[in-house]
This record gives sequence, structure tokens and C-alpha cells, in this order.
Amino acid sequence: MTTVTAAAADRFDTEVLQQHWIPLATSDADAAAVLRERLGVDFAAARNRVFETDSFIYLPVVLTYKRGDAIERDTIVFALGSDFLVTLQPDAHFTPFDKAVAKMRRNPGLTVSSHGVMYALLWALNEASERVIHCASDALEAMNDDIEMATNGYDRRGREIGVADMRGTMSRMNAAEEIVSRVQETQLQLARAARHLMADTPTGDLESLIAILIADIDGVKQHAGFEHDKVRYLQQSVMTWLDVKQNQIVKVFTIITAVFLPPTLIATFYGMNFTWMPELEWEHGFLATTLMTLVAAVIPLVYIKRKGWLR
Repeated sequence: MTTVTAAAADRFDTEVLQQHWIPLATSDADAAAVLRERLGVDFAAARNRVFETDSFIYLPVVLTYKRGDAIERDTIVFALGSDFLVTLQPDAHFTPFDKAVAKMRRNPGLTVSSHGVMYALLWALNEASERVIHCASDALEAMNDDIEMATNGYDRRGREIGVADMRGTMSRMNAAEEIVSRVQETQLQLARAARHLMADTPTGDLESLIAILIADIDGVKQHAGFEHDKVRYLQQSVMTWLDVKQNQIVKVFTIITAVFLPPTLIATFYGMNFTWMPELEWEHGFLATTLMTLVAAVIPLVYIKRKGWLR
């Protein structure tokens, strides 16, 4: 039963999809030359921009997608014609399109036109963007614990958290912000491609599906915007904590300076080469000088504590 199903899937891919969809790998120069000669598809003239000719409209999309544990970024260019859709993609088998193929197997009506195939492919790219956003959201949720510990000042082992301990968290947040920003760019390009598809599609059932797709693309874009605001808030929280931490360090050094400055001044006086210092002849001169030095150190400490600067 599994062999029959796999064989049917292969026939679907080769006999049905290729009637209106031609995937072209960017490295396949020979196939590109054949398509340019037979169909007039010229991706070099489009140069990764929206470009329209008598036969095709070229729509580039820079996709951010998840492959394994890595986030990758590639450019796909759609050449949409009345009978054929040609996609310029990184590989002949571009894995984000697998979900589109599965969708067309479930809905064979999408394969009867190039517009239906492009709808399925854009739907799959939107799904890929949504998976990336969920991945970024999970990463940001994991960072919340680190930021909360930093706010409290101690890690799980009770060790005080320093500025160096937050470098890894800051690096991960910066990476998450970059990913979310790229997804926002992808959604803008997907929305543009979907609108052009809507304008070029004959009136029918596919029009309502494309309208739903445009709404879904906008929904993923709004989700990306929400995650971008979240990462900005987390970055601001960490920066605020770093400012507080640095202010505390400066405060400690300021207090130490204020406490030890008067004793240092007294020690400076006794380091001078005077010919006569009367307290040296006192019976308790050393004790009196020591007590005076301690009092000079305690006075600024008491003043700082009464002002509340030790908190």
C-alpha cells in the first residue's frame, strides 16, 4: 500500500504539476537558456525586482525559513504567465514548497492553472514564515527567565549576576530581532506578490482563496510586529538593568573614595617633614591620631547612610 501511494505521488508531481509549474534551480544555466528560448522567460532581465512583460510578470520574494535547527534566507522569483508558472529557486527541490505540493494533492483543482499553483506556493511560503516567528517567540520566552534572574541580581545557584553574564542573552536577543525583522520584510513581499496574483487571476473561486491568503499574510506580519515589539522591550529591560548595575558599581567606588579620603588627608599631613610635631611627644599621641583617623572615616559613612545612598 505504501509503494502504491508513493508511486501515485510521483505521478502527481511529474504529470500534474509540470503541466503549469516549472521549477528552475538558480545553478541550472542550461535549463534557463531553454526556457528563455521556448517561453521567453528571462530572469536576468527581471533582476530580482517586480518586472512585467507581455507574457510574464516577475515577482521576487526573499524568504526566511527554518531548515532543521538553522534559520536560512533565500530569494525565490516567480514568473507568472497565463499558462505557466516558472519559479527561480535555490534548488530544484526547494523544501519549503513541499507543503504546497501536499496542499495541491489534497486540492487537485489548484493544479489546473498557473494561478492556482502560485496560490499554493505563496501559501506554503507564508506557512514557513509563521514557523520562523513561532521559533523566535519560543526563543524570546526562554530569555524571559534569564532577564528575570538578572533583574533579581542572582542566578539559580545564588551567584550574583555580572554584566559579562548577560552577553550571551544579549547576543541571542539581537539574533532574534534580526530574524523577526527579516520575516517582516518577507511578509511585505509576499503580500505584494499575492496582490499581483489577485489582479492577474480571472474571476472565480480562486479569487476568494487569494483574499484569505492576503489576510493570513497580514496576520503573520502583525504577529512578527508583536514579536519585534517584545524583543525591543526585552532589550530595553536588559539595558536598563545594565545601567543600574553600572550605577551601583560607580556608587560603591564613590562611597569608598568618600570614606577613605579624610584618613588619606590626615596621613598626608603626617608624611610631611615638619621639624616639630607636638603630638609625637604625647604619651597617647599615637592612639589620639588613630582615633582621629577613624572618626574622619566614620563621619562621611554616617552621612551617606543617613542620606540613603547605601540602598
